[in-house]
Amino acid sequence: MGKQVWGEIGLAVSNDGVHWQYKQIVLDEPFHLSYPYIFKWSDRYYMIPESGDVCEVRLYETIEFPLKWRYVKTLLYGCYRDPSIFYYKSVWWMYLYEEEGVLRLFFAYDLTGQWKEHPMSPIVRCNNSIARPGGRVLVLGDRIIRFAQDDHLTYGRQVLAFEVLKLSLTEYEEKPFSQEVILKPAGSGWNADGMHHMDAHYLGNGTWIACVDGYRNELVFGIQY
Repeated sequence: MGKQVWGEIGLAVSNDGVHWQYKQIVLDEPFHLSYPYIFKWSDRYYMIPESGDVCEVRLYETIEFPLKWRYVKTLLYGCYRDPSIFYYKSVWWMYLYEEEGVLRLFFAYDLTGQWKEHPMSPIVRCNNSIARPGGRVLVLGDRIIRFAQDDHLTYGRQVLAFEVLKLSLTEYEEKPFSQEVILKPAGSGWNADGMHHMDAHYLGNGTWIACVDGYRNELVFGIQY
């Protein structure tokens, strides 16, 4: 029998955001990992990758950033995909995708404390067009933007954006951020048939940089900055 293959978290580095050099695998587990959601809190770097194949939402902390990571705690149990965490008004929030077409919302007062499901969760039901997270949640002052990948016709066909209008321990409301699709397939090349992830960062002076990914039907994946 051949060796079982699953996803690992790797590292590439760049001095200009254009030319990249692969370095090494930084997190490897005996199960599939993907969607490495990295964030900084109290001068420490943390990562929540997708580990839905073992039905856990697992938190990792850096030992030597960005090369070494250690498992801290399982925050939630459940076969969730693409966990997307953010901090807003002294509360931790996390979107979690559940098959088919369901988006759940959890919250906690402490990162490693008890996580509870929001009373209005699921916030999306039976809608593969807008349920699955599609990248880092943006918190811009009082504004919150969540990205969603459209899986209606095929996995990760395009990325949409939604603005959260109300978010409290009892309320949740959102609307489309724009009538335009944020990312869509190009029809040829590395992103010919789909684009399903966006990780945007503000550099200052009105400038943004974003990592996006896409695919073509030959199952060759690409990343672009």
